[in-house]
Amino acid sequence: MERSKVIFGNKMKNSDYRKAVRKEKGFVRKYGDDREKCYHLKAVANETLGDRLGIMDLKLSDSPLKIDKSNSIVIGNIRMGFGHYRISMAIASAAHSMGLTPYWFDLNSFKGTTATSIISSQNELYSLGSRISQKSRLFNNFVWEPLNSDGFRKLSYNCSDQKVSELMTGLYNDFPEDIPFAATHVWPAQSAVHAGLTNVVNVVPDNWPMALHLAEGAVHTVQTQSAYMGYKVLRGMDKKRSLKPMPDSSIVYTGHYIDHELVTNIESDNEKRIKRIDSCAPRRYLLTIGGAGAQQEMFADIIRQLLPSVRKRKAALFINLGDHYDAWKNIRNRLPNISKMVTEHINDFDETAAFADAALDWPVDGIHVFYHADIFAAVYSTNLLMRACDVLITKPSELAFYPVPKLMIKRVGGHEAWGAVRAAEIGDGTYECDTMKDINAMLRAIQRSDSILKFMCGNINEAKSHGVYNGAYKVVELALKERN
Repeated sequence: MERSKVIFGNKMKNSDYRKAVRKEKGFVRKYGDDREKCYHLKAVANETLGDRLGIMDLKLSDSPLKIDKSNSIVIGNIRMGFGHYRISMAIASAAHSMGLTPYWFDLNSFKGTTATSIISSQNELYSLGSRISQKSRLFNNFVWEPLNSDGFRKLSYNCSDQKVSELMTGLYNDFPEDIPFAATHVWPAQSAVHAGLTNVVNVVPDNWPMALHLAEGAVHTVQTQSAYMGYKVLRGMDKKRSLKPMPDSSIVYTGHYIDHELVTNIESDNEKRIKRIDSCAPRRYLLTIGGAGAQQEMFADIIRQLLPSVRKRKAALFINLGDHYDAWKNIRNRLPNISKMVTEHINDFDETAAFADAALDWPVDGIHVFYHADIFAAVYSTNLLMRACDVLITKPSELAFYPVPKLMIKRVGGHEAWGAVRAAEIGDGTYECDTMKDINAMLRAIQRSDSILKFMCGNINEAKSHGVYNGAYKVVELALKERN
C-alpha cells in the first residue's frame, strides 16, 4: 500500500508526494537501497540490563533468528537522544515483569545497512541543532522552536517520512508477521508496517500532537488525554484544510510509560522522601544531561546556586552526565572550586547501582558525578538514582512524565513545552522555569520550604491510584491483545 499518498483518508498534494519521492531517492543515492537483501538476526543477552530487565539485543547474523512469538515482544527503537531508549526500557521492564522476553531492535545499530546510515545522519543533525539552539537565541527562536513545534507537526512531513521508512524494511525478514511489536520511535513503526507486520503498536512519546509520530497501520498509544484528543483529530497538521480524524481503532490512551520497578515503589520512595524532609536531611537534587549534551551552561549555573547549601550539608547533588564526560569537564571549568566536594563514579554501572540502592536508606552529602560510556548504563542510571533523590532537575522531555518530584528547566525544542504543562497540571512537577531567574526562585522555594515537595509526593501517590503511570503495562497488554 502506498502510505505517502493518503494518510488516514486524507489525500496528500501531488507536490508533497513528489517531494517525498525526491527525498527517498536522495537517501538511496547516498546510502544505497537494501530492501531486497535478506538480512538475518541473532539474539544476545544485553550486557548491562539483561539480568535486570531480561533484554535480548538483536544483532546481524548469517542465519535466521529463532524466536518464540508466544512469550516475546520486539521493541523497535532508535538511538536518538535518550528519550526513545528510556521509553523502550520502560516497555521492556513492564514486559519482563509480565513474564515476556523483550527483544531490543535498534534500527540505528546495524552498521552498513541503509536504515542505520539514514538514521545516524539524521541523529547527528538533530543533536547538532539541539546544541546550537542552546547557544544561539536567534537560531532557537527562528529555526529550532518553529521546526520542533510546527515543522514536524505538518501532515506533509509524515508523507516524506513514510516514503523514507520504506528503505528500512530489509531488517524485518526474520520476524513472524504477527509477533507483538512495540515501536518507541515512528521509523521502526512505519517500517514494520511496510514490512508486513500486522501487530504493531506505535508508542507515541510527546504530549504535543505532531504528524511526525504517525504510522498508519499501527495502533498509536499516547500518554495523556490532551494528546489523545489532539492526535484523534490530527489537530493543526494541515492549516489549509479540515482533516479526517484517526479511526477509533488507531489510537489508545494508556497513561505514562514508566518502568515496573519505579511504579511498584512509588509509595515507599515517597515515604522515604517525606522522612528525609521531616528529619532535615540534605535535599537531594538529581541533574541529568540528555543525549545531545545540551544545556551545560545552565547546569553549571544551577550547581553554582546550590553550592552554599551543599557546603552547609543542607543539599546534596547527583549529576548524571549520561555518556557525555566532556560535559563534566566544561562544568568543572566553570566551577573550579568544587573539586573537594565531588565524588566521581566513572564507568562502573554495578558501583552506580550499589550507590543508588544504598542511598535509599543511608545518608548522602556532597556532589556525586556519574558517567557511563555504555548507552544503556548512561540512560538507566537516571532511573536508579531518581528513586533516591528528592528533586529531579530536567528539561520537559520524556522525564517529565516520571513519578518523581521535578523542577522543569527550559525546553530544548517547542514540542517539549507540553511535557511541563502535563507535570504542572498533575502536580508532580513544576511549570517550565525557562530563565535562571525563575529556576533560582524555584530552587530557593524548594530548599527553604517543605510544602512543595510534600505537595508533589502526595500528587504522585494520588496519580498512581488512578493508573496515570501504568502506560508501559498497557502498551504490552495491547500488543498481546492485538496478537491474539
